[in-house]
Amino acid sequence: MHKILFHCLAGSTLLAAGAAVQAQTVSGDTVVKPAPAPVPAKAPAVDAPPSVNVTAERPTGRIDRQVYDVKSDVGSSNGTAADALNNVPSVAVDPDGSVSLRGSSNVQILIDGKPSAMLQGDARGATLNAMAADDIESVEVINNPGAQFGNEAGGGPILNLVMRRNRKPGGFATVNANAGIAGRYNSSVSGSYNEGPWGYQGGINVRHDGRNSVAEVSRERLERGTGAFAPSSQHSTSNGLNDSLGLHGTVNYNVNANDTLAASVSYNGRSNDQRSLDRYINGDSTGSTIADYVRSTVRNGDSRNYGWGARYDHKGELPGETLKIDLRVSSSTNESDSDYANTYAVAPLNAYDSRARQHSETGNRIVDFSGDYERPLAGGTAKLGYKVADNKSSFDTLYTDIHPGSLLETVNRMRSNRFEMDERTVALYGSYQMRLSERWGALAGVRAEYTDLTVRQITSGVEAGNNYVNYIPSLFATYKVSDESNLRFSYAHRLRRPNAGDLNPYVVYRDEFNVSAGNPKLKPTQTDSFEVGYETKLFGLESSLRAYHRRDTDAIVDYRYFISDNVLLTTRENGEGSHSSGLEFSVSGKLTPSLTLNTSGNLARSQQTSSDDLGNRSTRTANALSGRARLNYQIDPANQLQLALQMQGKTLSGQGYRSPNNTLNVSLRHTVTPQLSLVMNVTDVFSSNKMETVINSASLRETSTRRFDGRMIYVGLSYRLGGAASAAKEGEREPRFGPPGGRGPGGPGGPGPGGPAGEAG
Repeated sequence: MHKILFHCLAGSTLLAAGAAVQAQTVSGDTVVKPAPAPVPAKAPAVDAPPSVNVTAERPTGRIDRQVYDVKSDVGSSNGTAADALNNVPSVAVDPDGSVSLRGSSNVQILIDGKPSAMLQGDARGATLNAMAADDIESVEVINNPGAQFGNEAGGGPILNLVMRRNRKPGGFATVNANAGIAGRYNSSVSGSYNEGPWGYQGGINVRHDGRNSVAEVSRERLERGTGAFAPSSQHSTSNGLNDSLGLHGTVNYNVNANDTLAASVSYNGRSNDQRSLDRYINGDSTGSTIADYVRSTVRNGDSRNYGWGARYDHKGELPGETLKIDLRVSSSTNESDSDYANTYAVAPLNAYDSRARQHSETGNRIVDFSGDYERPLAGGTAKLGYKVADNKSSFDTLYTDIHPGSLLETVNRMRSNRFEMDERTVALYGSYQMRLSERWGALAGVRAEYTDLTVRQITSGVEAGNNYVNYIPSLFATYKVSDESNLRFSYAHRLRRPNAGDLNPYVVYRDEFNVSAGNPKLKPTQTDSFEVGYETKLFGLESSLRAYHRRDTDAIVDYRYFISDNVLLTTRENGEGSHSSGLEFSVSGKLTPSLTLNTSGNLARSQQTSSDDLGNRSTRTANALSGRARLNYQIDPANQLQLALQMQGKTLSGQGYRSPNNTLNVSLRHTVTPQLSLVMNVTDVFSSNKMETVINSASLRETSTRRFDGRMIYVGLSYRLGGAASAAKEGEREPRFGPPGGRGPGGPGGPGPGGPAGEAG
C-alpha cells in the first residue's frame, strides 16, 4: 500500500456552545468597572497603563489581544452569535455563518478559551446562527496567538467568545422573547444563583429561523477540442426555516479559600430541513442548447452537539500563583437525507435516471485534557502548560440512483464513501512575561506539539498515518509612550494543518454542476505574522492604528477543474504562497453625552498564487477597504437608537475573488421599566446583502451571485430580574479573579467559576 504523508490539523478541543463556565479571561481589565485591582510588586504587569477605567463599548488592548464588548449592543437580546461577531472590527460573517478576519477565512473560534466540536467544519455556521448573542460577554480578537494557544481548527487567528457570567451573591435571571417576520421567533431564559460556597448558572434558548435565498450562476467553460467557450447557467431558489434548541448549565463549588471545583454540561440541536429548485441550462460553443432541466431537492436532517467539562482551580501561596486542570469532552453529529428529482425539457446525454437519493453523516468527537501553572519568577511571570487531545472525525456519504420505472435503487459508488480520521496531539508550552523598564514590557513563549495521525478510507480499504513534531514561537512587546498612549509589537509563527474534509479524496456531490473532494497530499501552511500597533486618545476618543503583515508558505487554496463537460470539481492544493498587509484603525467613544461612536476600518492588500487545470500559474492582487461604523444615540432616558453600517471589501479566494458587500442594520430599545425593555431589530435595511464570487481563469469564467431574504425585522421583550438586574442593565461587570485576594461566590480569596479563558493549554 502506498503510504501517503499527511500533515494535519492539531487535535481540536471543546467547550460546547453557551457553557458559561469559565471565570474572567486574562484580558480581565476589559471587564472591570472601575479600574482593576493593583498588581502586586512581585508580579508586575507588562501592559501599560496598569489600570484602566472601562466604558461599556470600549475596545481594550492586552499585550497579545484586543477585547471588544458586545453585550451592550442594543440588539443583543434577539440576535445571534453571528450578529455579535459582525460588530467586531475586521470580522465578517456571511448569512451562511462563514467567518473571516481581515479577509482571511482561516479563523479559529473558541468559547472561553477552548475549542468546541460544534464550531468546526460544516457545523460552525449553523452553530453561530443558532447561539444567542445575549449569552456572550465580549469577543477577544487574537491576530497573533501566543504559545498557550495550539493550532486547533486551522491554526490561524483566534476569535474567543467570552460567555456571560454573574458572581454576585443571590439570584439573577433574564428572559427574552422575540418574534420576526414570516413566522420566525426566538426566546431564551438564563440565570444564576450564588450563595455560600456554591454557584449555579444555566440557560435555555429556542429559535425558529433561517434565510431563504435565490442564486444565479453564469459559467463559460473552455472546450478543449474547439478552443472556444461554451455557456451554462444555474438558477436556484432555496426555502426552509430551521428549529434549534440550546441548553447549558454550570455548577461551581469553592472547597476553601484557595480551591474551586467546577462542572458544566451543554446541548445544542438544530434541524436541517430545506426545499430547493435548480434550473440547469447547458450549451455548446455553437450556441445550441444541449441540456435544460429542473432539479427539485427535499432535504431533511438534524445536528446534535453535546459537551461536558470538569475543572479544578488552585490559588497558590505566592501572589498570582495559580494552577488550573481542565477536562473537556464534546461531540458533534450532523445528518441529512436529500431526495432529488429531475424534470427534463432537453435531456443531457447521460440522463439515464431522473431520481436519486443521498444520505450524509459527519461526526466529530474531541477529548481535551489540559493544565496551566502560573507564578511570579525573577521579577516577571512564568507560565507553563500542557495539553493532550484526541480528535476523531468521520464522514459517511451514500448516494443511490433510483430507476424511474422500477424504483430500483442502485448505489453510485463514485459518489459514496466512508472516511475516518484519528488524531492525537500532545503539547507543552512555556512563556515568560516581565517589565523590562518603566516603559518596556515583553512576553515571549514557545510551544512544542507532537501529532500522531491515522486516516482510514474505508470505501477503498486504504489506511495511512504519520507523526511529527512542530515548534511554534511567539513574541510580544509593549512600550508606554505616555499615560494615554502605548505601542505594541507582536510576532507569531503558526501552522494551518488540513482537516479531515480537506484530506478525504472521495468526491462529494453538491449539485448537478458542482462536486468537491479533498486532497490527501496537502502539506500544512506555514504562517509568519507581524504586527505593530499604536493606541492613544484622539480628541477624547479611544483610538488605535495597527500595521500588519502576514506571509503564508504552502498556502492551502481552492483549486477547480472540470471532470466532465459541465461538472466542476472543487478541491484544495498547496499554492506557491500568499501574503497580505494592511492598516487597521478603530475609534470609539462619546461624541456628545448622548451620542456614542464605534468605528473601524481595514485597508488591506493581498496577493495569492494559484494554478488552473491547464497548468497555468497566476498571481492575483486585491486592494480592499473594509469597515464598519456604529452610532448609539440616547434619544431620551427611555429610548436608545443604534445604526450599524458594515462594508466588506474585495477578498481573494483560490482562483477567484469575492466581491464587496454592504449592509445597514438598525436597532431600537425602549425601556418600559427598569427591568423590562422593548427591542426592535431591522437587519439589512436596504436588502443589499449578497454573496458574489468571480472566477476568471484560462479554462473557466464564472460569476455566482446569491441573495438572501433581505430585510429582516424582529421585535421582542427583554425582562431582567433579581438583585443584580440594575448592574447588568447598565453594562457593569464583576471584578475578575486575579492576584491577589480575588473573590468568588463563596467568600474571600476563592476563585470564580473558572480561570483565564486564554490559558488553552
